[in-house]
Amino acid sequence: MLANYGYTDASGSYFITVDTDLCNGCGDCITACPKHIFEVNPDDYGENKAEVQDKFRNNLKYVCAVCKPASGWKSLPCLDACKPGAIKHSW
Repeated sequence: MLANYGYTDASGSYFITVDTDLCNGCGDCITACPKHIFEVNPDDYGENKAEVQDKFRNNLKYVCAVCKPASGWKSLPCLDACKPGAIKHSW
């Protein structure tokens, strides 16, 4: 299942998607993200899965900007840390 966290405004759509079928709940995304936007919580089946914290969901465009290529990063730390490839950014 794909869990989408984010929003759409006049400038575009800003979503982080976590594929819960791929996510193993390891938490590597938490330590890799300089803004620590992720948390790991149990899903409906009691399995730990990564998700974006509520307080960051409505401003991802700005929070994640520090890691985007325009800021000098070649790739996003959360994507690099997620070995199963469960995290995607829409922008």
